[in-house]
Amino acid sequence: MAKTVCLLGAGGGACLASLVDNGSVESLRYYLSRRTLIEMLRDRGYVVANMKAELCRTLADFRHAFGDKPEAERLRLLANHVSHPSRKKASVEDAFLCTLISVYCGSYQYTMAPYSSVISMFVCLFFLQILVIFCGTLEIRKRNMVGILSQIVNKETLDRVILILQSKMNSYARKVLAEYPVKVETFQITELLVNITKHFLEPKHEILTPEEKQKLLSKYNIEDKQLPKMVEDDAIARYYGVEKGQVVKVTCGGAITSSLVTYRCVV
Repeated sequence: MAKTVCLLGAGGGACLASLVDNGSVESLRYYLSRRTLIEMLRDRGYVVANMKAELCRTLADFRHAFGDKPEAERLRLLANHVSHPSRKKASVEDAFLCTLISVYCGSYQYTMAPYSSVISMFVCLFFLQILVIFCGTLEIRKRNMVGILSQIVNKETLDRVILILQSKMNSYARKVLAEYPVKVETFQITELLVNITKHFLEPKHEILTPEEKQKLLSKYNIEDKQLPKMVEDDAIARYYGVEKGQVVKVTCGGAITSSLVTYRCVV
């Protein structure tokens, strides 16, 4: 009621003004997409340096850190994981070590700079890494793509790369991606403004390890081709980064109805 009086009374203009975002649309898009990306990496089993602080960062904090017109290069993310969750489930000790190193190196990124090569060697031995690169607004052509990928100096330590695009990418640029030695995923920035897995109607998805998949197939005496299908470019499949041949456990229902569990094979 107080809000209604405020809106209709003499102070209504001030109240409405407090709800207006005076910042740039560009910074808002970067803020929303970057937050979704951090959540995506977390759900894939990766650890981003200072992840809790990053997820708690407000739009005002983001603009204070990166400006009202952020430079795409400064928004890059590098995350570590002992192994991809679809290949091996990390132990509590592995997860703790991964978090400790990520936070330590993130907090002392400048004082640790002289030892970056040693850190990279250590990470290469024990961790899988994923790199997220935000691209500019220009159309992505072959020359642009070659330039973007040439800036990646630690591809030996990378499990995959995620490119966030803001414009179209032509077929020649796609060919460059296909020939790159590291798997590259692409998302349009508009696809990441909202985390689709947070929708209340969205069922729970879990990626089975190879061992869990084999146990499932043996239990029901079936082959993976007999399972219901999920296409590789499905929005949920892309969110979790699953590949062809992997099996996804889908759990529907819960509070009102009893849970229904199904399995889908990615094709």
